[in-house]
Formats: sequence, structure tokens, C-alpha cells
Amino acid sequence: QLQLVESGGGLVQFGRSLRLSCTASASTLDYAAVGWFRQAPGKEREGVSCITSGASNTNYADSVKGRFTVSRDYAKNTVYLQMNSLKAEDTAVYFCAAKRYDFSSECTFRESTYDYWGEGTQVTVSS
Repeated sequence: QLQLVESGGGLVQFGRSLRLSCTASASTLDYAAVGWFRQAPGKEREGVSCITSGASNTNYADSVKGRFTVSRDYAKNTVYLQMNSLKAEDTAVYFCAAKRYDFSSECTFRESTYDYWGEGTQVTVSS
């Protein structure tokens, strides 16, 4: 089993930054591809970013390219999402998800790929 906990969300002003963390417990994230997703009120959940298990490849939604950066710290069993230049439209609940033992060279935003999900952390950007 793999348990994921997101943290780092909160209320932030337009243009500022936040760093979200996705920390795993009960097992290692070392061999897992990890995705970040978000769901705004009244909208479908969408993929934001993802990182392969070896950290050799990342992917970003067009809406966040150039502003968000995904990274991972194997020693801390954690994947991060650095969010800069935040906009009101970034307001959402952010979820991380993991696909264990995934050695693909690319990661995906396809939700059915991921086996484990966190409960989410709220990010609110005020204008």
C-alpha cells in the first residue's frame, strides 16, 4: 500500500508562489510515476504536471508551462510542485497521484493510470 499526503496549500495573492508537497508513507515513491491534478469548483479534474519514476521526464499542462515546476526528492520520499506567478484561475484543490513500479520514459495525465491518490490540498489565489 502507498499513502499520499499533500501539503503546502493555502491562500496566496495573485503573482505569488506556493510549493506543494506530496509525501508518501507506508511505502517508497522511488519507483513511482507521480502526477499532480487539480479540480476547480464546478469543473472536471485536470492534469497539471507529472514526473517519471526516474525523474528523467516531466510534463505540464499548457496553462501552467513556464510557471510550475515538478521535482522529486528520493531521500524525503516526496514530490514537489513549485507554483510561481499564481493566477486566480489556479484556484483549485490539488491532488497528487502515484503509479507504482512505473518505468515508462514518459508520464501521463490519464487518471486511470494512477493507483494511489491523496486527499488533496486547497490552493486559493486572491486577486
